[in-house]
Amino acid sequence: MASEETSLRALESLMTEFFHDCTTNERKREIEELLNNFAQQVGAWRFCLYFLSSTRNDYVMMYSLTVFENLINKMWLGVPSQDKMEIRSCLPKLLLAHHKTLPYFVRNKLCKVIVDIGRQDWPMFYHDFFTNILQLIQSPVTTPLGLIMLKTTSEELACPREDLSVARKEELRKLLLEQVQAVLGLLTGILESVWDKHSVTAATPPPSPTSGESGDLLSNLLQSPSSAKLLNQPIPILDVESEYICSLALECLAHLFSWIPLSASITPSLLTTIFHFARFGCDIRARKMASVNGSSQNCVLGQERGRLGVLAMSCINELMSKNCVPMEFEEYLLRMFQQTFYLLQKITKDNNAHTVKSRLEELDESYIEKFTDFLRLFVSVHLRRIESYSQFPVVEFLTLLFKYTFHQPTHEGYFSCLDIWTLFLDYLTSKIKSRLGDKEAVLNRYEDALVLLLSEVLNRIQFTYNQAQLEELDDETLDDDQQTEWQRYLRQSLEVVAKVMELLPTHAFSTLFPVLQDNLDVYLGLQQFIVTSGSGHRLNITAENDCRRLHCSLRDLSSLLQAVGRLAEYFTGDMFAARFSDALTVVERLVKVTLYGSQIKLYNIETAVPSVLKPDLIDVHAQSLAALQAYSHWLAQYCSEAHRQNTQQFVTLISTTMDAVTPLISTKVQDKLLLSACHLLVSLATTVRPIFLISIPSVQKVFNRITDASAERLVDKAQVLVCRALSNILLLPCPNLSESEQQWPMRSMNHANLIFALSRDYRSLKPSAAASQRKMPLDDTKVIIHQTLSVLEDIVESISGESTKSRQICYQSLQESVQVSLALFPAFIHQSDVTDEMLSFFLTLFRGLRVQMGVPFTEQIIQTFLNMFTREQLAESILHEGSTGCRVVEKFLKILQVVVQEPGQVFKPFLPSIISLSMEQVYPIIAERPSPDVKAELFELLFRTLHHNWRYFFKSTVLASVQRGAAEEQMENEPQFSAIMQAFGQSFLQPDIHLFKQNLFYLETLNTKQKLYHKKIFRTTMLFQFVNVLLQVLVHKSHDLLQEEIAIAIYNMASVDFDGFFAAFLPEFLSGCDGVDANQKNVLGRNFKMDRDLPSFTQNVHRLVNDLRYYRLCNDSLPPGTVKL
Repeated sequence: MASEETSLRALESLMTEFFHDCTTNERKREIEELLNNFAQQVGAWRFCLYFLSSTRNDYVMMYSLTVFENLINKMWLGVPSQDKMEIRSCLPKLLLAHHKTLPYFVRNKLCKVIVDIGRQDWPMFYHDFFTNILQLIQSPVTTPLGLIMLKTTSEELACPREDLSVARKEELRKLLLEQVQAVLGLLTGILESVWDKHSVTAATPPPSPTSGESGDLLSNLLQSPSSAKLLNQPIPILDVESEYICSLALECLAHLFSWIPLSASITPSLLTTIFHFARFGCDIRARKMASVNGSSQNCVLGQERGRLGVLAMSCINELMSKNCVPMEFEEYLLRMFQQTFYLLQKITKDNNAHTVKSRLEELDESYIEKFTDFLRLFVSVHLRRIESYSQFPVVEFLTLLFKYTFHQPTHEGYFSCLDIWTLFLDYLTSKIKSRLGDKEAVLNRYEDALVLLLSEVLNRIQFTYNQAQLEELDDETLDDDQQTEWQRYLRQSLEVVAKVMELLPTHAFSTLFPVLQDNLDVYLGLQQFIVTSGSGHRLNITAENDCRRLHCSLRDLSSLLQAVGRLAEYFTGDMFAARFSDALTVVERLVKVTLYGSQIKLYNIETAVPSVLKPDLIDVHAQSLAALQAYSHWLAQYCSEAHRQNTQQFVTLISTTMDAVTPLISTKVQDKLLLSACHLLVSLATTVRPIFLISIPSVQKVFNRITDASAERLVDKAQVLVCRALSNILLLPCPNLSESEQQWPMRSMNHANLIFALSRDYRSLKPSAAASQRKMPLDDTKVIIHQTLSVLEDIVESISGESTKSRQICYQSLQESVQVSLALFPAFIHQSDVTDEMLSFFLTLFRGLRVQMGVPFTEQIIQTFLNMFTREQLAESILHEGSTGCRVVEKFLKILQVVVQEPGQVFKPFLPSIISLSMEQVYPIIAERPSPDVKAELFELLFRTLHHNWRYFFKSTVLASVQRGAAEEQMENEPQFSAIMQAFGQSFLQPDIHLFKQNLFYLETLNTKQKLYHKKIFRTTMLFQFVNVLLQVLVHKSHDLLQEEIAIAIYNMASVDFDGFFAAFLPEFLSGCDGVDANQKNVLGRNFKMDRDLPSFTQNVHRLVNDLRYYRLCNDSLPPGTVKL
């Protein structure tokens, strides 16, 4: 024994040293190595057993248990059976003897180790594993320990990790399911007995506010008065021990419910008991009593009681989240909903709004979260099932949900409730669409609730009513969706408003418009308070209260303008005529507001509180422009109607809008406002397209400003937008006009002048003017190139999908600039930032104007690129110029993608050089690089080359395809095809999961469209190589997120030749597997059934992969020299 004693002392001092602050990392590594070596020794577990029973050092106990864990999970197969018996008998004894004194984390770890043994040996070698757990639960002294063991068993055996064979996993689940009924019965008994025992002591409570809460709603919700009465019993006060046992029992139930199917084992009495405990979460009285009684012990008790409520709600939500409900369980569900809504009524019961909110504030935050989760699951999963029950009052439920939503104590809670309303509105909309005949009946049933919801949501976004809460929202920091907290709040609220508008358009409009009008009156009335001061105009509102009210009104106007913009879609299409007058009122009002803001230049006015009011005024102006932009589709529809009636009203609307926009296109205007004006101008030019736009004086003013070389340039983004708008005014055909009325000659001339002016400096860079180029510094040249190409590229992109005439005019105007670009390209080949911009421009040209550029010039461009991108240049770009260099090569490959996709024979002569560039120059540079740069684009190019030029490789004749029995189709350019396929195969051996997914998709697409896997060359020389690679990937778990896609691809490949797969490939694959013996290989082969349908086949693939990994794990754990029979 002395050696064990000595080892223990040494281990204790090592552990203390390891966790001491002063120990160096070097020394820690030495100790770690020492401990690992000790754990690997045969028989180390005996020492650990002694350590566990003889030490009080937590570190030593945890280390000893880790040794056991490692032994059981990785080396159990090689442990002699006598030793296994000893371990199975000693560890539970140790647990029983010390469970009350061990630290909780050591006790839990010891439980886990014993459960691990059960996972391996129950029931064959450890037959009393589960009965022991049930006995522990039944004995009052060890109930908590039994419950911890039960929960650990549920976690480790019901959904085991992969270190078990599939057969064993299935066996364990079956064994556990056999025990479910007994286990649930035990847990029900525990919870009921605790409740009943403590209810007796609280038999005659003083009358409390909760006693008489069976209002009208309750009698609706609960069919039987007895169940209402039952739920109205006062909540008992539990002692600490009972509290602890109940929380463990509820945790067990929550985990069991996560995997057992809904069935009769889940009895009504169990559900009722869980609901009793859910009441703990909303029992404020108990919490108040705890705090009144003063002691910290009681406060903790209050929190614990709240926790029981949270755990009970977790159980309920686990059941709720199951979508598949057997018929016999539906009644239980109805009962669950009734009982939960009883709780919801309890939480929201009060006619005084403040007390509901303060009650929600007093509840545990986690409880509120769980309750909201329940409501979301109810609406999203079960509402359609429950709504048909006559005894379930949906409208009353919505009333409760309404109170619950609008008394949420936190913004996050409110957001979550708005999500529930959105789900409900979606459900209602789809229900109405599927049953149009009942539309009126459905809407009448819910109308009051929707109207209430709408007005309350609108109130919630207004500073006039909620300034304090809304000012708390952050309006500066952007989240992952690039919006601030305030923007998210507003957007979610407006989505609810829009969904109500879709269902009840008249109501929604009549609710929203008067509120908008009130705030507009304040804004339009500001003109009378403007006075002229020495430095300009000043807003003469200075009293603090007036400034605050103005701030609130402006913020609200800004939000309401966004709301009006969001509703624009409900005035167009089929609704245009019916809602015309409403829409016209809105648009006229918006035009008036934008013109007013631009005329009195509110954006430049001095105010008493510049840091608050100035941004408010700018925001209102910008939002009014954005709201008007949202009505551009309505204006376009009006334009086509107006064309028939030639109405002056429409012309006036557009002209006035342009008068409001033009003054804002200036460098003196703030960017936010300038960009809003530019976007509106683009929408008028692109979506509305009135023929008279170019003749409006204010538009001509913008035209002159942009083409004037001396005018100051706008910021990049605005310059691009304005140029796009002017180009579109000239290029886009006006709807409803015949070709002869389109005024093409005049527009063509104007467009040429526009582009000529915009590219003035750029064209002067042409290499022939060598003298002038030398004078200009490189940086200035780069600025000119950037500014011109960003504008020209955008102009081409915006008309790339338009009519041939538009594209012809565009290319005529651009022709000289394109030739200059091609001439400049070689001079800048070593400046990757410039090359990047030039290639972007050429890519856009190829996508939008390749027909207009004509074949000879297009060939010249491609040839220039192919000559410039030599192997050395490619290597320099990819290897030495970082991300910009890689972007250049990617753009070049994108251009080639457009070329290889072109139908017809025009660009076919380039195929050999494109394939050779890809495979002989680009691919060798990137193949071995771990970085994903360029790879995705290269493989897309290879895929497009195959997909769009299949006959370049497979010359199929019509006759051959008719005569199925005819000889295989001819193959051409075989070496290139094989090289491409090999590159795809190599990509599956690399870690980049995005590339893997993309390339797998490409192969599958080629098979669907071109029958790739059926081609003789693929079938005979590549098919099983690919299957082998994909199976190895699954075995190594390197791309686990894609396991379903990989299994389906393996099926599609194998299905080409199932006989060959089962008879030749599978045995060969297994014989080549290392780390498994012959017997195990036979078992793996036998277990792979010869199913030929997709679900069974993929299941067999996953089974093979799982069991192969398991066998390797077992074999690795055997001690050296083990003889296996």
